[in-house]
Amino acid sequence: MVAPSARLSVAFVLRGLIALLLSLTMAVQPAAAQSVLRDAETEAFLNDITRPLAIAAGLAPGNLRIVLIGENEINAFVAGGQIVYINSGTIEAADDVNEIQGVIAHEIGHIAGGHVTLASQNARGATGISLLSLLLGAAAIAAGGAEAGMGILSAGQQAALGSYLAFSRSQEASADAFAVKTLDKAHLSGTGMLTFFGKLKQQEYRLSSSYAKIDPYAQTHPMSGDRQSALQGDVTASPYYATKTDPALQARFLRVRAKLTGFIRDPESVLNKYPESDQSVAARYARAYAWHKKAYPDKAVAEVDKLVAVAPHDPYFLELKGQVLLESGKPLDALAPLREAVARAPNQPLIAALFGHALIATEDPSNFEEARKVLRVAVARDNENPFAWYQLGIIYDREGDRPRAALATAERYSLENNPRLALASAEMALHGIPEGSPDWLRAQDIAMVSRNQVQDQRKKR
Repeated sequence: MVAPSARLSVAFVLRGLIALLLSLTMAVQPAAAQSVLRDAETEAFLNDITRPLAIAAGLAPGNLRIVLIGENEINAFVAGGQIVYINSGTIEAADDVNEIQGVIAHEIGHIAGGHVTLASQNARGATGISLLSLLLGAAAIAAGGAEAGMGILSAGQQAALGSYLAFSRSQEASADAFAVKTLDKAHLSGTGMLTFFGKLKQQEYRLSSSYAKIDPYAQTHPMSGDRQSALQGDVTASPYYATKTDPALQARFLRVRAKLTGFIRDPESVLNKYPESDQSVAARYARAYAWHKKAYPDKAVAEVDKLVAVAPHDPYFLELKGQVLLESGKPLDALAPLREAVARAPNQPLIAALFGHALIATEDPSNFEEARKVLRVAVARDNENPFAWYQLGIIYDREGDRPRAALATAERYSLENNPRLALASAEMALHGIPEGSPDWLRAQDIAMVSRNQVQDQRKKR
């Protein structure tokens, strides 16, 4: 028998152990339920600044994706494959495009080093230590040695956590070193890495009541100041240390950062950060989004018109003007700027999807054929856009093609990770689409995958 106090202590340690095991597991899993932000201009910019880094790292640029996450905290991570996730807060915190390139180069280091797989293996090893200590501790407690058992449990938990954290810090240091070499091969300066670590160091100071008391061995990453110091020599010794940021890229960065701030932040804070006295392109961009969010479409359009006056054929300015008009209940007025935006940026399916939406929103049947063509091209170039599939489903339904409307709906629900509705829609499509056709085969694939997912969910429940 275990005394009541011992049982309570064991329960407390077990809860801590369970929390540890969960943390080790979650540390190597992709962040689910994150809000992915899609924007044509931002994605084009991120792809362009990543291309030289991918080539320098020996990766195919077309296989490396940058995904923007709508989270305010400064963070970037990889979760398997060749996908780098960057929080919007990271973009907002940066002052120079070179800082973002340093962040991306670091994450490429994790990809090239296979760190996600190694981290998973290390987590399993740490979990093994915890489980072994659990068994030994439970045996000691059962034999009447409550205090000894508790000591074994606690020591095992600390050993497992220490093992995992040490491994994590080692990976981060390795990725830092890889990033410096990658920037060097791409003929880019590493100064952005140093300045960004300086910002992270300041953040650590702000978040900690006593910075000096932070235990560096209890962190997943080395301390930012230590990382900055470790890289200083290699960065300053690089022949590209003094290389200046491309002014054109910097201007694009300021635009992207401003529109991101305008989209994410509350309008009042945006208008305070970018007051009317600031007549820069970036400030007008941010204010246009702020006025649009505050439901002042005339002021938003006025800001965009001033941008268009400077660059009449800029597809992203035209896209924003069309978006404001469309979402303000003027789809017919939105067609001209969106049609030109698609013509000026024919390889931007996100703009095409918005144009297709505007064509449908006019409620004019004469626009439906153009909408279908535009949306089919959009999903062909980017089949991971649920919004485009939703719009295509609407146009098929308006035209009376219910089976293909069901298939488009199945595609949408599949992307939104709703297998039950995806399965129902795919089965509906299979009943109306000619058997053996490409659309029928696609519906069959969605139905099979969704059915397996539904069955797995039932087993877990």
